[in-house]
Amino acid sequence: MENSATRSSEKETRVALLGFGTVGSAVAHLLQTQQFDGVRLTRIYNRGIQRKQGSTRAEGLHGDIIWTDNIEDVLASDADVVIETIGGLDPMGEWLARALLAGKHVVTANKQLIAYRGAGLSQLAREHGVSLVYNAAVAGGVPVIPAVLHGLQGDRVRQIAGILNGTCNFILSQMEAGADYHDVLAKAQAAGYAEADPTADVDGYDARAKLCILARTAMQIGLDPDAVPVQTIRNVRLVDFHYARDLNCTIRQVARIESDGETVRARVGPTLVPHTSPFAWSHGTQNLVMTTGEFGGDVVFSGHGAGGNPTAVAVVSDLLAVAHGSASVSLPVQNRAVSREFVAPHYLRFVVQDKPGIVSAIAGALAQVGANIDSIVQRPGYPKDALPFVVTTEPCSTATIQQAVDTIAKMPTMLEEPLLLQILREPQES
Repeated sequence: MENSATRSSEKETRVALLGFGTVGSAVAHLLQTQQFDGVRLTRIYNRGIQRKQGSTRAEGLHGDIIWTDNIEDVLASDADVVIETIGGLDPMGEWLARALLAGKHVVTANKQLIAYRGAGLSQLAREHGVSLVYNAAVAGGVPVIPAVLHGLQGDRVRQIAGILNGTCNFILSQMEAGADYHDVLAKAQAAGYAEADPTADVDGYDARAKLCILARTAMQIGLDPDAVPVQTIRNVRLVDFHYARDLNCTIRQVARIESDGETVRARVGPTLVPHTSPFAWSHGTQNLVMTTGEFGGDVVFSGHGAGGNPTAVAVVSDLLAVAHGSASVSLPVQNRAVSREFVAPHYLRFVVQDKPGIVSAIAGALAQVGANIDSIVQRPGYPKDALPFVVTTEPCSTATIQQAVDTIAKMPTMLEEPLLLQILREPQES
């Protein structure tokens, strides 16, 4: 009888790795350390390959790996699987399409590429009998995508809300503890959590791409990422955490999508979350995803979403699924338009030169659009010539509250642009 070692040898899966940065090097070392039966890393591609090959990250890797800075060497090779950890849309979209056309399976952690071009690449993979697997593109080492693909298809998922960017969660949870935004950002960059240009993280583009991928896999909804509104965390200040605490809340970057069967609403931005919410319990680089199903209710996934090792675990798990012949799940996806109109309570923080009549003027602007005030909070100890205070509203639409804020921002006593944040309601309140 044929033993398992013989079968593994006959079915050896040869792997080419694109990228030898934080994630790529972690993938290479995980493959080297674990020595998965029947899986062999044969090629590594990177620009400036001599520098990478001579780096400390390359120490300990077996000597028969072919290192190259020519992508053609990879695409024309006998590799069965191409793992991509470089990121970006171009030229990566073309390279991975060519790999699929050549009959190579593709494993990628590239969330922007999958968000924008995943549908086309998936179709290409199906046409050529290979797999495109991207479970590592969302939430790092948290197996959210395989869980919703294989575990929630019997439900009808109506809402997804998540902390999908570990960098922002690190920054905001440090600010919650009293740190300054710029100091924490520098700390995140030094630790490798944030890029030198943090735009994709702090302005919401990274989380938006991940939200679009989750919408496709959990809800079978195809979204144009550029149509999903984003709000930066750059304008959140320490004073907002003080006021949030007074409201029994904290602040997290939350990505949300919900559908009632007719309208799809989606957004990404800093949000007040109640202290009793699982989102408030997520600290550091943790990611958290909550799906709400029509029949199964709420399901929560949580774990570390930033860093090389957690993402490498997800990438290698995808590789092993391909090597073992696990079929990709293919689901019908319907492209849908996005509405920005959430109905939610709102938090408005103003900084004013204190004069009589300011509160009544703000209340008047809100009343004019039909928005009702829920509370007015003013902490002591701030100077009258630069006084921050907060107004919260009862649930109202995004457009309604924005119209009022636009009017209030023009008042001569306003010293800076008002900060408008949504307040996440507990599920039982929705």
